[in-house]
Amino acid sequence: MTDIDEAITRAHQGEWARVVASLAKRFGDLDIAEEAAAEAFTVAVERWPLDGVPPNPGAWLTTTANRRAIDRIRRESKRDDKQKEAVAMHDDTPHEPLGAIEDDRLRLLFTCCHPALAPEARIALTLRMVGGLTVPEIANAFLVQETTMGQRITRAKTKIKAAHIPYRVPEAADLPERVSGVLAVLFLVFNEGYLSSGDHENPVRGDLTLEAIRLTRLVRALLPDDGEVAGLLALMLLIEARRTARISATGELVRLDEQDRGSWDLALIAEGHALVRERLEVVANGGPRPGRYQILAAINAVHTSVRDARDTDWSQIVALYDQMIRVDASPIVRLNRAIAVAELDGPEVALAEIDRLGLDGYHAFHATRADLLRRLGRSGESRAAYDKAIELAENAAEVALLTRRRDQLGRS
Repeated sequence: MTDIDEAITRAHQGEWARVVASLAKRFGDLDIAEEAAAEAFTVAVERWPLDGVPPNPGAWLTTTANRRAIDRIRRESKRDDKQKEAVAMHDDTPHEPLGAIEDDRLRLLFTCCHPALAPEARIALTLRMVGGLTVPEIANAFLVQETTMGQRITRAKTKIKAAHIPYRVPEAADLPERVSGVLAVLFLVFNEGYLSSGDHENPVRGDLTLEAIRLTRLVRALLPDDGEVAGLLALMLLIEARRTARISATGELVRLDEQDRGSWDLALIAEGHALVRERLEVVANGGPRPGRYQILAAINAVHTSVRDARDTDWSQIVALYDQMIRVDASPIVRLNRAIAVAELDGPEVALAEIDRLGLDGYHAFHATRADLLRRLGRSGESRAAYDKAIELAENAAEVALLTRRRDQLGRS
């Protein structure tokens, strides 16, 4: 792990994104923004334990990062014009938060998602610059080597600089072609917070889920009639409503059917349900067919509409997954559909479906097989499947759940 990665890992993800966005706006250079922010966080890690946390940590980090950026520019003799521009713009006074369209992180998000960049590069760069994820975390999400991912991010930043891609929210006419990439990134950031990968102290990272929701709200303000934006926001809200119930007091992941539904955030659920109903009315009145995020939101609306898991309408969930397959027929979608089929038609039918999916490297595939085999009384096979799921899983809370369920099996 590089010094920059280490600094980011030890810093608050939301502050990282805010500082990088502020510097990117001021200096127009992602390399300078990233390196200066990382240096500021490194200084904070060294000084705050000795000097104490400043009254306004965000302002302290931004000011320190700005000074580091200007110091770097001054050292580069070939950038005299940029030096003058940077010094002229420099201001130690913390700026007040700007409105939705002027939000610095939203500007950075759209810059990173410019169509001139390859789709994989857009997502990787945004996870790095806006989400604050480290290169190893992003490489893990893409199932590629860390060095490969580092090179991909570097090339993307170089292309932004060489092509003079503007740091701004695009004009209204440009938004539709950019928004799908933005939504994909926001969903990945949210998922990393929902169930974090790698070796993290907190298996659920609320800073990431809340930042993804905040940015999605801003995108919705820009595109209030876009069904997929509304669908993604609804999906995030309905999942976020369950966050406090997802980890037990012993640090174990709690399955949906075992969660204390009385601890769910009813306000978030109500907001999510309202968005789902809004989109259903649009479709009923001849609007466009729902996309991936709208269908996933509808599935989560079914789950969160009952106070007892035993009352879940599994037939409706299977029907929604049937719609989803017409949009996205990936093996993972089919795996999730099979989990619902198991509740409707039994574990044997579901097992026959998932054994055809070819997801041997995916921990959730083995965890699902393990559960279905357990329900069928095939304890030895279930234990082997749990072992494989534990081997592949990276989230500590999930590993704890899988380990307990495996150990509860009777010896075959």
